[in-house]
Order: sequence, then C-alpha cells, then structure tokens
Amino acid sequence: MSPGAEILHPVAISQVMIHFAAGHGVSEETCLLGTGIEPERLLDAEALITREQEMRLVENLMLALPDVPALGFRLGLQYNVATFGIWGFALRTSRTLHDALRLALRYLPLSTAYCRIGMLEADDVLGIRMDPDEIPRHLRQFLLERDMATAIHLIRELSLTGLHVQALQLQIPEPDYAASLEALCGVRPAFGCGRNALLIPRAAADKPLPTFDAHLVRMLEDQCRQQLERRKQGGLTGQVRAQLLGPSGLVADIEEVAAAMAMSARSLRRKLDAEGTTFRQIVEGERRQLAEQLLRGTQMTLDEMAIQLGYSDTASFTRAFRRWQAVSPGEYRRRALGERDGVVQ
Repeated sequence: MSPGAEILHPVAISQVMIHFAAGHGVSEETCLLGTGIEPERLLDAEALITREQEMRLVENLMLALPDVPALGFRLGLQYNVATFGIWGFALRTSRTLHDALRLALRYLPLSTAYCRIGMLEADDVLGIRMDPDEIPRHLRQFLLERDMATAIHLIRELSLTGLHVQALQLQIPEPDYAASLEALCGVRPAFGCGRNALLIPRAAADKPLPTFDAHLVRMLEDQCRQQLERRKQGGLTGQVRAQLLGPSGLVADIEEVAAAMAMSARSLRRKLDAEGTTFRQIVEGERRQLAEQLLRGTQMTLDEMAIQLGYSDTASFTRAFRRWQAVSPGEYRRRALGERDGVVQ
C-alpha cells in the first residue's frame, strides 16, 4: 500500500522535523522557506498540510544539513507512537505486533510514510518491505531511510520489551555512512539486496502486547477511518508535481503529464487555473528547487544539470537561474560552498 498524494498530513509531523533541525542549528524560518506553512499553524494541533508542503520542508532540511550522515534515519528515530495521534494509539492497543502491522497498513496515509509498504511473512520471520520508487528521485533515499527508522522505533515502542530488528536489508551499495546506520538501528545492514526490508522474529511479532484493549482498538479503528476521509483532498497541483518529479520527468510537457493523469491538456489547464496556478509555474518551481539542491549538494556539471532539469541547453538553464537568483549557477554554487565551509562571502 502507498500513501496517496491526495491525503493531507498533520502538521505535527512537520513539528518533529523543525524540532530536529533546531537541534542541528537550523532555524524554523529556514525549514519553512517556500512551504507556505505559517509559523502560527505549527501551534494548531488540528492543522493539516499538503504532501507538497511537507516535501518542500524535507527538501529544505536536506539542503540545510548536507553533511549529517544518515540524516533521514536520524530524523525517523524522532517519531513515536504519540506523533501520529489516533493512528499511533490504535497500533498501541492492538493484540500483537502482527495485528498492529496489519492495521498500520490499512490506514498508512495517516502516518508519515512515503514508501509503498507491504508485509512479508514466513515461518520464522515477519517483514516490512518498503519500495521508494514512487518518491521523487532526489528525495528517495532520504525518505526510505526515514520510513525505515520510524518503523524500527515504533516496533521498539509497541513491544515494550526492547525488541530489536533481526535484519535490515537495503538495495543500495554500502554507503560511507554504513557505520552510522548500524549504530542507530542496532543491527548491521545488508547492502546490495534485492529489496528494502526490516525483518523481526515471527515468534516475537505474535506475542500479545501488554497494552492490548479489544474495545479501544475497535473504537480507534473507527476514528482512523473517519480521519482518513477528512484528510482527503482533490487538488491536482501535488499530483502534477509528483508526475514531474517521478515518472514523467521535468522534460515532460503539459500534454504528456495530462495523458499520464488520464485527462486532456485543456482540462488540466482549467483545473490548475481554478487552484490558482499554471503548469508552467509548477515546472518552474520544481526546476528552481532542484537546481538549488544539485548546486549545493552535488558536483554535477552545468551541462548535466541542464539536461536533468529539462532545458534544451546550458545557456537556457543559466538564463533561468539568473532570473530566479540574480546570480549565475556557478556563483551560487561558490557562495553555497563558502557558507558550508564557514567562509564569509
């Protein structure tokens, strides 16, 4: 199951990210840049934000802390049962970890997960499989690690017995921060695997939880169902953005994106206009955000970057970037590197 792009997320999830960032010296203002989230909304326990806003906050966090090893994993360990409100408490009152996982998957959009998540079952192990392919490429590994770490922390909380993950499998080659991952999750990850998965002993997953309450779990599941309906929203902006950052790519034109969304280009234009935006504005916004991230966090050449961002040539990319930032891409990169290294410009 995958959390849909049409589901609104509670602002509490963003509060955790902002608190985590503050611990690393990053200001709230930096975290909220370009998200459209007003600081006062963070104080409203009932406030909801779009997936697009949350992803922008994630991008800001990644840009602000490019040198923190296993950043996504460290963030994921900050989420606990209470973070997720009714969904989290419903897990806590489940009969076993196995039952809690089934319930979690039924109402997964109420969590912070971005991966497509499924359950693996065998005689001696129970697994949680995570597929990040639907996540925009530049956020994929970060959000996979965040989802995995969140799952590990919730399992530990629910068991109340210090249960540890038996195995952590990752598809990526071993990164230079592998030792940090091992220290954080308590098990040495296996890299280059055919899947991304967490495995726990089946016997432990089927043991009764000390917090089981049959009456409460039924009541809380009803509330989960109601919350899921309340958080649905039909905006197309986030869906267009997901297409551009995912399967269609930033080179796609409106006809291609509309076809992928099973509608005409004319209909898509009209619906975006009703939401106060245009296809061009969405593309420009994504190109700008991704360009800044690539300039700050990679050694990609400007020629390669222009292709990645969907420009016909480097000159077109450079002109667009000057319009956004009033400096060339090269100058922006030099300033960003200077700030990271503590050099006063």
